[in-house]
Amino acid sequence: MDFRKDTLLSLPFKLIEVFFRNLSSSRLTVLLTSAFTLFSIFFLFAQEADVQAGKKLFNANCASCHKLNKKAVGPALKGVSAKYDREWLYSWIKNSSAMIKDGDPQAIAVWEEYNKVAMNAFPMLSNADIDNILAYSDYTPPAPVAVASNQQPASSSGTSNDLILVALTLVFIILVVMLFLVQKTLKRIAFASGVDISPTVKEKRPPLWQVVAKNHFLIFLLVVGFLLSSAYFVYGFLMQVGIDQGYMPVQPIHYSHKIHAGANQIECKYCHSSARVSKHSGIPSLNVCMNCHKNIAEYNGEEDIENGYTKEFYTKEIKKLYDAVGWDEDNQAYTGNIKPVKWVRIHNLPDFVYFNHAQHVQVGDIECQTCHGPVEEMEVMYQYSSLTMGWCINCHRETNVKVKDNEYYAKIHEELSKKYGVEKLTVAQMGGLECGKCHY
Repeated sequence: MDFRKDTLLSLPFKLIEVFFRNLSSSRLTVLLTSAFTLFSIFFLFAQEADVQAGKKLFNANCASCHKLNKKAVGPALKGVSAKYDREWLYSWIKNSSAMIKDGDPQAIAVWEEYNKVAMNAFPMLSNADIDNILAYSDYTPPAPVAVASNQQPASSSGTSNDLILVALTLVFIILVVMLFLVQKTLKRIAFASGVDISPTVKEKRPPLWQVVAKNHFLIFLLVVGFLLSSAYFVYGFLMQVGIDQGYMPVQPIHYSHKIHAGANQIECKYCHSSARVSKHSGIPSLNVCMNCHKNIAEYNGEEDIENGYTKEFYTKEIKKLYDAVGWDEDNQAYTGNIKPVKWVRIHNLPDFVYFNHAQHVQVGDIECQTCHGPVEEMEVMYQYSSLTMGWCINCHRETNVKVKDNEYYAKIHEELSKKYGVEKLTVAQMGGLECGKCHY
């Protein structure tokens, strides 16, 4: 075969054809094995990404009504993918009310089992999103490895990073070997076919900056690109001003919502009682804490030694509480020596924004987790949501008004339902997007 008579376009394809014809079975096996290894590695990482994405979606959409391993407002989600058909789950999660109305027997059975309270509709979730949530609900973390008492427990993040580094190193080595084999084979084929692959003397090219400097059109494109990219980054920076999502300050007395609201299942409104009747949820009085801690002077629950949350740590924080309220533990009496606790505020809206907790919590029957996230899982409290204007508007557009046993909304709902031709009204359809509702 005379490659020198072929066109430039067909040369690469013929070289590849000859390459595979001359490739030995052993080398082909190496290539196939390498490709399979690469596919397996990326498949594992893709599965892990699905679980992580499902966890975020679960916390954002499901955690207010569902838990993984026990019944809450709704059923436990552990193993739900094996219990129900996947297509049925897609339809149920996106619009359970429609399935109940259409007479789906399985939907009606679930509805009746949970006091005839239909699940909120999530039409914004795609099938892939639901698959990620189910992957998270079915995920079983590996069992912890026992660590000797004289050894420091290994960091889970460090182990994960080590595995990723090893996998990337293997991928790099495989790619280098494959490229070496391909180059060696192509050189042998070219030599046998009489193709001259020796480097030719080329004219010296001018530096790139000289080429760009002489081309006015390229300079124009670079200037426009620089201005647009600068505007993009400046806009992104300015849009983050005043947004404290993820803010996690250290409090003078450590308070674990994970222990109180999670393990002990204390209702949020027991401590934040003013959320029922006031604009503000309020900071609980230390007397509320003492309702329980008069009799709980030491912590005997679970520990998180890796993060420093030992029994001694929690007991020390209880002693700080006693010192602040002036409680004499030995005599079981107040001494009167009170020391105010300077709590650090976490959630704070601008002064020109009106938000009423009572209207949302009591009248609207909104769960605390809708805005504050999975509080029952937080060891240290932090700002879960962005609390931006766009975030509030999206909630008003997507949330249906709960009118059952609520005379305040009954007449308005009846009239507006006829106007819009719908059975359920969103907050936006009832005037929830009017400027004067939140700004005054």
